[in-house]
Amino acid sequence: MAGGDSNGTARQAFDQHSAPRSSYGTGEVHAADTTVQGRQPAGATENWDVEQEETNIVPLTRAEAEQLFGANVSRPSRVTPFRVVAAQMVVSLVAALICWQFLSQPGDAARSALLGGAICWVPGALFALRLRRVGHQQSMLGWMVGEAIKMGVTVAMFVAIAKYVPDVRWLPLLITYLVALKTYWVALALR
Repeated sequence: MAGGDSNGTARQAFDQHSAPRSSYGTGEVHAADTTVQGRQPAGATENWDVEQEETNIVPLTRAEAEQLFGANVSRPSRVTPFRVVAAQMVVSLVAALICWQFLSQPGDAARSALLGGAICWVPGALFALRLRRVGHQQSMLGWMVGEAIKMGVTVAMFVAIAKYVPDVRWLPLLITYLVALKTYWVALALR
């Protein structure tokens, strides 16, 4: 028992000696508060962590959310991942038609525009199928894996087109890819 008491007393003495002596707001500076090369005092990060742990985030009630965001806040979105993919396909077809109509060498330009759109919508379709398969049991890790697959397929398609498609026209391909990517933002605006 005596060993336990002396150990506890030694621990308290160590904690008191090594505890940061903070005098924030008083204008006093203790030797323990100053650090080398202008870094924060030793206890500053620990105090910040404690303050963050004590902050309770309270979710809004339905009435508060409706008051802040309007009556349609709880309405389910009409925009689904498959509708976004369908819109990306339509954008790709429209871009291919524009290229066919207005550019020199219309066949190569239209094909490049279709490929640029496909680079956008094929990975999106794969991600949407994955979401449908997993359903509401999707975890954050599963979401991140799906996004990683989507990015990997996108990069692989760019590489495959660069390597295996002759006479690719990069300007129509990239413009169609970027316009099809922006379909997400249009879909969010139409929500």
